[in-house]
Amino acid sequence: MKIAELTNYLESLAPLGSQESYDNCGLLTGSKNTQITNALITLDCTEAVLDEAIQKNCNLVIAHHPVIFKGLKKLTGRTYVERTIIKAIQHNIAIYALHTNLDNFQFGVNKKIGDLLGIRNPAILQPAENKLVKLSVFVPADHTEQVMNALFEAGAGHIGNYSDCSFSASGTGTFKASEGANPFVGKKGERHLEPEQKLEVLVSAHRIHETLQALKRVHPYEEIAYDLVPLLNTNRYEGAGMIGELDAPVSETEFLTRLKKTFKTGAIRHTNLRNQTVKKVAWCGGSGSFLLSKAISAGADFYITGDFKYHEFFDADNQLVIADIGHFESEQFTIELIGALLQEKFPTFAPCLAETNTNPVNYF
Repeated sequence: MKIAELTNYLESLAPLGSQESYDNCGLLTGSKNTQITNALITLDCTEAVLDEAIQKNCNLVIAHHPVIFKGLKKLTGRTYVERTIIKAIQHNIAIYALHTNLDNFQFGVNKKIGDLLGIRNPAILQPAENKLVKLSVFVPADHTEQVMNALFEAGAGHIGNYSDCSFSASGTGTFKASEGANPFVGKKGERHLEPEQKLEVLVSAHRIHETLQALKRVHPYEEIAYDLVPLLNTNRYEGAGMIGELDAPVSETEFLTRLKKTFKTGAIRHTNLRNQTVKKVAWCGGSGSFLLSKAISAGADFYITGDFKYHEFFDADNQLVIADIGHFESEQFTIELIGALLQEKFPTFAPCLAETNTNPVNYF
């Protein structure tokens, strides 16, 4: 299997277009046409991880965090990032990262955290905005099915747990082909009336390119009449963080104990307990302090994430309990998540889960 086949599948689930603007997901080193010997899945890509990849004959490292996050102007080995990239190139190891695109995926990092906590009915805490577009296209009536199938295969027409969603209405299209045209139907210089269907589908903004390519490939007209209309609707199935409920209420200390055991953390930094039971829980893997106000307005009893700053703890204002379990601790199971996704799609392919502990934080 070539790297492209594997990464194309991952991007069909978590498209690169759904990453945050500051991020750097995708293939960072290597060629997509390289044949994979084996792949090593890790949270972070470091020199030690590459040593493990070399030992296990892996020429592809799949990391959650991009090792190249900011622009590199030199490769002199001065920093761990430069040394990691140099070693990857020297040993022909490709590095691929899926970060915030996997965070924003409905069944990605945060769904994994919810599963570990036994959360019921998890929902996106901050649904993505300005990410939906309505495509309307006019199709000759007897080509509607052909065009509709192509749009669905390109990823259009998805609404939550439903696929192949569309609406169509019958009408009559008119056009007059000029001398330089090559009309599919009708005669040059004469107005033609054609029975047509107006076909409408929802498209995620990051799938517009693929959708239009599919449309142009199968639509019979030389000039295709279509509209792309940005929508104000939020996309409830893509976005940051999640919120849901425990099967049964528990005490705050019991829940903290569960967090510490589940995520194997050396310590949990938290705000004052409120002497209330815990039922509704919000969370975000990695650095999630930016979602605190969303968790409060959603009525969460606890908000779980990592990387809270000192002054940000005050913002809880006794409306919920902030539990900072650590960045690494909250995302460590992403390795298993990526492995499971690949095993489901490629059952005969057995990627290696990294054994190198890349957590830079220690507890005394």
